[in-house]
Amino acid sequence: MWFRNLLFYRFSQNVPFDEAALLAALEQRPARPCASQETHTMGWTTPFGRHSENLLQVADGYWLVALRKEERILPGSVIKDALAEKVEEIEARDARKVYKKERDTLKDEIVMSLLPRAFTRMQTTLACIAPKEGWIAVDSSSNKRAEDLLNMLRESTGSLPVRPLNVKMAPAACMTDWVKQGSAPEGLVIGDECELRDTHEDGGVIRCKRQDLGSDEIQQHLTVGKQVSQLALAWQEKVSLTLDDKITVKRLRFEELLRDEADDQAGDDMASQMDASFIIMARTLSELLPALTSALGGEDIPQGV
Repeated sequence: MWFRNLLFYRFSQNVPFDEAALLAALEQRPARPCASQETHTMGWTTPFGRHSENLLQVADGYWLVALRKEERILPGSVIKDALAEKVEEIEARDARKVYKKERDTLKDEIVMSLLPRAFTRMQTTLACIAPKEGWIAVDSSSNKRAEDLLNMLRESTGSLPVRPLNVKMAPAACMTDWVKQGSAPEGLVIGDECELRDTHEDGGVIRCKRQDLGSDEIQQHLTVGKQVSQLALAWQEKVSLTLDDKITVKRLRFEELLRDEADDQAGDDMASQMDASFIIMARTLSELLPALTSALGGEDIPQGV
């Protein structure tokens, strides 16, 4: 149940639906398998998997939703080979060249003929919504996956006034200063991993693991102009994470203290254990978000919002 990545989004207005309206909207767009001629489908599924039938998990004022995407897998090489074979056949039979427009039509026909036989792949993306605090956290480091979920939520509910989280200071500049100084703002502790990126176009990238970031070697890279584009951090002995220059949180790990707390609050069944971990996680994210934005100069809220 614990999220492993975070992309934060901020509501620019009051959340335009309540719990009952959200649940009704999710129920109108349930996840379903791909039909024979469909490349993919998306719909809402149960966040707790087989341990619950609820499309919306509600606990302590937080909401948890799960988007399931099912897509048919057609390797590009298979399509390319089939198209080449078909084009070769036509050109040999009719003694003429097959041009782009006809090739595109042939390609579409090949894709449609192969789809019913293609394997399918399912992918589930979770999101935590804090309606009172006005944010959404998506468990993904992929902007595409997060946008899929947000767009589906927007289509389902009719309105979703959200924007990516913005801060007042450039994250790369902040993280570079932290490593140079050997300390981060209160509550944050610098780890032993980072990514250093040359600011020049086509500049090099250095990835450091299990390194003393205060060493002369690392400091020399910063002196000549490289910036920290990713940095391992720990926060209040509750979570460890990697923060990048797009404010994406990766490799998020909730420490044993929180996991033990969730175990103590949970019952014997898996659903109650997942519910307890969801509550602890959501509360922690509510503390982590302002800590990160404060460390990066505060949240940048557009005028008029």
